[in-house]
Amino acid sequence: MQAAAPVFSLVDEQQARAESAAWSRFASAADDAEFCSGWLALLAGRIGHARAALLLTGDTEQGPFTVAAAWPDAQRDLTYLGAVAQRALVERQGVVAAPDGGDARPERPAHVGYPIDVGGRLHGAVVVDLAGGASAELQAALRQIHWASGWLMDHFRQRQLRQTEAELARVGLLNALMATALQHRRLAPSALAVANELAARLACDRVSVGFEHDDSIVPMVMSHTASFDVRSDLVRALSAAMDEVLDLGSLVLLPEAGGAAAASSSGSDAGGNVGGNAGAVPAAAAQPLGAIAHADAALTLGAQAMLSAPLTHQMQTIGVITLERRAGPPFDAEAQRLVAALGVMLGPVWAQQRLAERPLLWRAADRWRDAQRALFGPRHPGFKLITASLALLVLVLALWTTDHRVSARTVVEGATQIAAVAPFDGFIADSQARAGDTVRKGQVLARLDDRDLLLERARWSAESAQLQRKFQVAMAGADRSAMGVLAAQAQQAQAQLALVDARLARASLVAPFDGVVVSGDLSRSIGTPVEHGRTLFEVAPLDGFRVVLQVDDRDIGRVASGQRGELVLSSLPDRALPFTVNAVTPVATQVDGRNVFRVEARIEGAPQHLRPGMEGVGKVLVGERKLLWIWTHRFVDWLRLTFWAWSP
Repeated sequence: MQAAAPVFSLVDEQQARAESAAWSRFASAADDAEFCSGWLALLAGRIGHARAALLLTGDTEQGPFTVAAAWPDAQRDLTYLGAVAQRALVERQGVVAAPDGGDARPERPAHVGYPIDVGGRLHGAVVVDLAGGASAELQAALRQIHWASGWLMDHFRQRQLRQTEAELARVGLLNALMATALQHRRLAPSALAVANELAARLACDRVSVGFEHDDSIVPMVMSHTASFDVRSDLVRALSAAMDEVLDLGSLVLLPEAGGAAAASSSGSDAGGNVGGNAGAVPAAAAQPLGAIAHADAALTLGAQAMLSAPLTHQMQTIGVITLERRAGPPFDAEAQRLVAALGVMLGPVWAQQRLAERPLLWRAADRWRDAQRALFGPRHPGFKLITASLALLVLVLALWTTDHRVSARTVVEGATQIAAVAPFDGFIADSQARAGDTVRKGQVLARLDDRDLLLERARWSAESAQLQRKFQVAMAGADRSAMGVLAAQAQQAQAQLALVDARLARASLVAPFDGVVVSGDLSRSIGTPVEHGRTLFEVAPLDGFRVVLQVDDRDIGRVASGQRGELVLSSLPDRALPFTVNAVTPVATQVDGRNVFRVEARIEGAPQHLRPGMEGVGKVLVGERKLLWIWTHRFVDWLRLTFWAWSP
């Protein structure tokens, strides 16, 4: 029995040719549209009973999702597949539904939707219109879509990887340009370095940077140009183009990206017919504006492509950066994004450098204008409240009259102070008091060593007795001349003896009156020699004190006798002691590097535990003044003196 010869039909041949064309488009796709069209055609050809298919894609998960490919005809109205596509996008899972939206039934037409989810991010959905079939055929269609979606996932991953690499490259270039700008402290060298670097990186014939001055942009630097004439036609044309960016406040591109915008608009319309979304692709809305001044400048400068971006700081345009190409291609979207980001990043840096180079008077005027805007403008309520509070405080201080008092360092001294000095040269034998001890009148304070004096007294006593005996012998012999000599020698011996007795009586130092030892401590000086006249102790009475104020020479002119004041001692900080000024010494002394005058005062109602040597702060009431003057008069006096010293 012979085998039957194979039968070839025209339909099979057309399907084979269509599948071959789809594979060709899919394998050698030049762009996303050709890739998606070939992929959808291959998928629809492998699903039995497929009548139509639609692929929706979007840049973000929130959409809008536009038509990336349609099968079998891109011009066919496939709006009826929008409901299933919407369900697949919202539910993020495969959906099988009847054309009326109900549950699908075997052997009846059905719509199959499947989301394209890559790593948890929704990129779109594919919808297939099936003529009908058993449940197994519907499941097979879902499996075919699931397996085929791996190609789309890989495609989207590669596209995302390319976008990430491009973003990293752009960020790296921005960082390099920022580092170049920060290498210079002055504005002009910094702008010139960035212009040169940007011209080399983006293959530009010229990059210019200008800054705002009197509501107009003045070009400051041009790449690879050391100097230029600001009155030349080239600079005027460039300035006019930059002024246009200042007026628009946005990126300006020449030639305009009309082709890209038109393509994006057509895609938006298709998406609106199929998916029920009328939104356009964001890239179309973000296209830069073309401007007349740039077209005129291009003719003057001989440029085929121009790109200008504003340099912004605090939401204001402070300058413009302009790129030119004479024969190169137009600036693509990547270059536009780079230059726009560069304007945002370099704006604050160059604004600070420009502000730092302005004269001090101009900077002060700017600060004054900023303060006025903050004070009288609609914003900054906290600053207004603080300013009003300070103004009210100054007003109160300027109107409030109070006592003016002069402060001075104060020391308490005794009204009378007696010193106990060494009566003769000798050695300390004993010490019975020291500074701070309260003593009674006649109390021994210290004793000097009197052994030498006792020996000297014994010698002179023996000498006097011997001379008395010799005088008696001469008197018995009636020797008048010898009697005269011996009488004189005896008187001399008696005088020396009396002198020794007086020294012995003064060997003990006693307190002259009841009081307190102000200074002197010989407890650790036993046996040391002392010279005649050396002060060993100072004793002050307990019933009389005086206050010594060390008044600064800046305030001495306001202090006079009879003025009253108060004293607060370090040992009695909780009690103010009143006093009255007695005398002002007209002689200045140096204390801690300051010229001070000695002012004496009398304490009224001195407490019992007051002791000489206590220190504190005294304030003398010298009149009434405004509180603001009291707090600021020292500074004002210093300014007056300084101005007088420096004035010619």
